[in-house]
Amino acid sequence: MVRTLRLLDFRCFSGLDLELPAAGGVFTGENAQGKTSILEAICVLTRLHSPRTHRMATMARVGTGHFGIAGETWDHERKVRFSKDGLELTVDGEPRDGQARYLADGGLVVWMGNEDLDLVRGSGEIRRRYLDFLGAQLDPGYRRAWSRYKVALRSKNLLLKEPRPRDAEIASYEEILIEHGTELTTSRAKLVAALEPLAAAAQAAVSGKAEPLTLAYRPAGGTCLRTSLEQARERERRLRQCIVGPHRDDLELRLHGLPAADFASEGQQRTLALALKLAQGTLLEQLGGKLPVYLMDDIFGELDPGRRNALMAHLPAAAQKWITTTTLDWLRETPELENLARFTVGSGQVTR
Repeated sequence: MVRTLRLLDFRCFSGLDLELPAAGGVFTGENAQGKTSILEAICVLTRLHSPRTHRMATMARVGTGHFGIAGETWDHERKVRFSKDGLELTVDGEPRDGQARYLADGGLVVWMGNEDLDLVRGSGEIRRRYLDFLGAQLDPGYRRAWSRYKVALRSKNLLLKEPRPRDAEIASYEEILIEHGTELTTSRAKLVAALEPLAAAAQAAVSGKAEPLTLAYRPAGGTCLRTSLEQARERERRLRQCIVGPHRDDLELRLHGLPAADFASEGQQRTLALALKLAQGTLLEQLGGKLPVYLMDDIFGELDPGRRNALMAHLPAAAQKWITTTTLDWLRETPELENLARFTVGSGQVTR
């Protein structure tokens, strides 16, 4: 899926040129040496998305203000260049105007990290991002709807903060919110319905126990966003912000019928987070028509051997897997990973 990776002034790397085996590999090294940055670069090259930041400028090596990522992914040569002038995107030597065109024939990604525990414990925003990253990979219309919704939401909130809100302008932005917000909630509801049986199966497989898992989509706009906006109008004016819509939705997670954040043990919560990402990968394969690449950032050290082995057994055998870790000690207990290539990362250098 990812055959080569080249970096220029990306994070701590002034330059990097890697050939990547088909099965994937394990990057080992001390903390803050660039292991996660390699996975991040693959994610940006493939999906123009970083799981670590929303600002492209922060990924540039200190003092440069620019970066470049290139490589052969899913049989296309792709390049992403960032500078003060913005993004320059190229596929097979041809410029792609706009992110949507660049992503149209791109690959698929599942990112797994220790921060995934926040999918269970954290705020609704984290679970919304989980759904949005999945939805945007499966449907270009999802990404477009979410982008337009956010622009209209920002404009409405600015108007609500004015001493005398301009009702006609607020109403015009609400029409945009209703159009694209309804599209988002419909898409999210379908995603959750498709994810639930996949996540439940993964939960049972990784835990090795009968732990019934249920997912439920809770739209903050209710069944009719227009009605909800009308009902919230006076309250929104008092609070000076938009309080209903997809930006307030949540994904409810329950184990044995009880809220997982409150009643599940830490081990159960870690397994649930893994189950959500495994379900994401399965759905990407089913609906996206190709295997995603799995980017696993330092997750295995926190898992017992049983869960590690069950996780690897549940992953598609043919999928490319990229793993970071600070130690290789646990690999002896996980035979499924013994054949993966080993790379050492340190001081901005990578050696095999």
